[in-house]
Amino acid sequence: MNTEIKNEVKTLGGRPVQIVVAPIGSVSLVYARTDKGLLTCGAIDPVALTKFGIAAARVKPGDSPSIASFEDLVGGSVREANEPAKALGIVEGMKGADALAKL
Repeated sequence: MNTEIKNEVKTLGGRPVQIVVAPIGSVSLVYARTDKGLLTCGAIDPVALTKFGIAAARVKPGDSPSIASFEDLVGGSVREANEPAKALGIVEGMKGADALAKL
């Protein structure tokens, strides 16, 4: 069983994005964090983060059965966005990459 947490920072659009992939059993907790908020896999609840004023959007997978990597995250589509994320222009159905660009 892989238990190694991957934590890296990439520069996208001139801004740093922290990418975390944390294996949990047979699945992984995956998110990308910017200075404005989070783009997440289905295991993180965007509505719960609203109480802290954190913009968050949950992504459903595109071609893969689940979100297991950063590529899956940006390749999927937004399933749910909380109010702070919607205020940034993130809407359900948009590509993960487009949502991340708004964060």
